[in-house]
Amino acid sequence: MFKIIYMKADFEPWWQFEGWESFIVSTYHFETRIDFDEGLKNILTSFREKYKNEEMRKDKYIAFWDEQECEYCEGCDEDAQVYHGLILEMSP
Repeated sequence: MFKIIYMKADFEPWWQFEGWESFIVSTYHFETRIDFDEGLKNILTSFREKYKNEEMRKDKYIAFWDEQECEYCEGCDEDAQVYHGLILEMSP
């Protein structure tokens, strides 16, 4: 089983702070590696067109962001960067 999790939060996906699951926007499931690769390719193309910045860590976490997209953080009492994160999961 192959899965891509899309989350939107004020932190990058590799942090996975407690409760990070509440920031999941959508989850994509794929039966084969070929389908997973094609789905990932399409998502990456779309995100790269929308967001100026991209960073990958540990070959399974990808963050996209644009400095202009911020949301007010009540706990921080300031604007916080919004990140669009992908988490890639591949089960043998």
